[in-house]
Amino acid sequence: MAKSRTPAKRARKAEQNRLRNASNISAMKTAIKRFEAAVADNNIELAREKFVKATSMIDKNCAKGIIHKNTAARRKSRLARIFRDAQSLNQ
Repeated sequence: MAKSRTPAKRARKAEQNRLRNASNISAMKTAIKRFEAAVADNNIELAREKFVKATSMIDKNCAKGIIHKNTAARRKSRLARIFRDAQSLNQ
């Protein structure tokens, strides 16, 4: 444990940030899984709604610095490709 007040506060803040970041990452992954489930069910309208929600969460986590911008771009690109392929199969 830290021996003075400042490092102790930094340790407390780091733990708070870690918990907040873990929560945001978990919510983002859940949104992605819900999108993938909608695509698996061939429900294009629901998939479109979940796609917008998932990409929004990815962008927000990127803006907050929780995930790197290249990671965000890669995940959004993969989701867009899945959505595009699902649309083409249903038409």
